[in-house]
Formats: sequence, C-alpha cells, structure tokens
Amino acid sequence: MSKPSVLVARKTFDDIVDRLRPHFEVEANDSDTGWSQDELIRRLQGKAGAYIAGGERIDAKLLDACPQLKAVCTMAVGYNNIDVAACTARGVVVTNAPDVLTETTADFGFALMMATARRITESEHFLRRGEWKQWSVTMFAGADVHGATLGVLGMGRIGAAIARRGHLGFGMPVLYHNRSRLPADQEAPLGAQWVEKDELLRRADHLIIVVPYSASSHHLIGQRELRLMKKTATLTNIARGGVVDDAALAAELKAGTIAAAGLDVFEGEPTVHPDLLACENVVLTPHIASATIATRRAMSNLAVDNLIAALTGGVPPTALNPEVVRG
Repeated sequence: MSKPSVLVARKTFDDIVDRLRPHFEVEANDSDTGWSQDELIRRLQGKAGAYIAGGERIDAKLLDACPQLKAVCTMAVGYNNIDVAACTARGVVVTNAPDVLTETTADFGFALMMATARRITESEHFLRRGEWKQWSVTMFAGADVHGATLGVLGMGRIGAAIARRGHLGFGMPVLYHNRSRLPADQEAPLGAQWVEKDELLRRADHLIIVVPYSASSHHLIGQRELRLMKKTATLTNIARGGVVDDAALAAELKAGTIAAAGLDVFEGEPTVHPDLLACENVVLTPHIASATIATRRAMSNLAVDNLIAALTGGVPPTALNPEVVRG
C-alpha cells in the first residue's frame, strides 16, 4: 500500500524533513523558490498534506483545485495567508506554530525598539560611509529606553513577553491596548495598564505593534494615528505587513511627526516601499523576528508533528480547527 504524499513548500532543515519520510512520499522545495499560486496548485496535485511557511496563500480556489488535500500545517504562528473557514468547510485541518517562538520574537522586538530609539542603524551607516571625523555632544543623541513609557498594541503572548522585559528589565511603565482587557492578575506582574487605543498612542514613548493581521487590523496605524503620537516617540512593527500604512509612515517620518520607526514586516514584502528606504530614521529588517536556529527548528518540528498527526490518525498539537479532527 503506497504512502500518502506531502509537499514541503519551503526549504527547511534536512533532518526535520527526514522525519516525514517514514510516513509519506515527500516532495520538498530544496531550491526554496517562492512559488506562484498556480505553481503551488500544480505541486499540490495528489498531495494529502502541505508544510508551508507564511507566504503561501491557501484559499478556496486552491482547495477546490486540490481535492485530495487533508492537512495544511504552517511553521508560522500567523495564519492570515490561510482561509481557515474554507479549509474547515472542506474538511482540511489547519495548524500553526504558537508558543515556540514567543520569547525569541519578544527578544527581537525589544532589540529592534532599542536600535530605533538609540539610532544604532543610522549611526552605523554614518560610520561606514567614513563620515565620522570627530565626536560631538549631540551626535546621534536618541531617546532613553529605561524609565520611558512602553506602549504595546496587542497584548497576546508576544506582547506580554515584551511588556515583561520592559517592566522588569528597564523599569518602564507599560500601557497596552487589546480588544479585551487582561485579568488583573495577569496585568500586575507586567506593570501593565489597559487604555483606549488613542490614549496609548498619545502617551507611549515607544510603541510596539504585535497584533495579528486581519481585515479589521488593516492599516490600524495610519496618518491619523501617527499624528496622535509624541514627536519624540518611536514605533516598532513586528506584527504583519499591512497593519501599518507604510506610505503614511514614510511621509510622517520624513515630516518629523514621530522620531523614528523600526520595521520587521512590510506591505507586499519582500518589496519595501521606496519612501521607507529613503528615510534615515527607520531601522529595517527582513522579517527575521523569530530567526534563531533553535526557534526556527522548533517551529519546523512543530509543523512536522502536526502534519504527521493529522495524516496518521493522531491529534495535531496545535490545530486551528479542531472540529475537523474530531469529525
């Protein structure tokens, strides 16, 4: 009896892919080419499962063209690229990779915020261009992080981990906005106070955005919101591209509406808005918040665990639509 076939849509660690081979016929994207939707559909023909990352779009069109597909397992925590409702309607189990990247992503978010506040990238470029001829009192003077007010937009696992770093490590008062307020016993260890979004924007010295992307969070931060912020404030986005209006942000950075921004995610990535590239007061990184070897291995292993369980009669550890598994 032949084994079911699965597709590994992005290059990952060879030994982790090898964990699939006793159970499945495996087609792996060893070249790590980003496939078009049509190519992804072609590759998924006859496949029972798919291991994907954050860029492959799984929608009704693809599902209807790939009727044998039974499991879609992403190594990412975000899943705005997957139409979970369409998968559920067709009996396709969907899994993601929460928890394993929380602390690593929080580390990076805090590091990006600090680099932004202290003008690290800007000053390095200055040095590398050979422009450093003498020291001066005000040269690349930025903003303090310790004791400054940390604003967290989206107090989920990662947001809470960032708040903990700010409160316990840097003595920062923490303000946050969520659709729902945390219980008091969760707020207290973080030194966190819930406020309305506009108040958060007005009061934060350093705003970090950690909300999931959805239609309701598209351009959650645009020109109006940026103009509510302090002129001395920084904005850091480690959420998803599209949560911030990148064109509006570039314009307000140029105008000096806020002091600086740190961005790990972009609308239409890997393309970056050219006006952002022209700004000196922005730190730009290529969607690497979870990029440590240990964490990327943990993300990959969890996706493989989910795929094996979903297609061999087990219970996937992190199913987004567990009703499909029960059915």
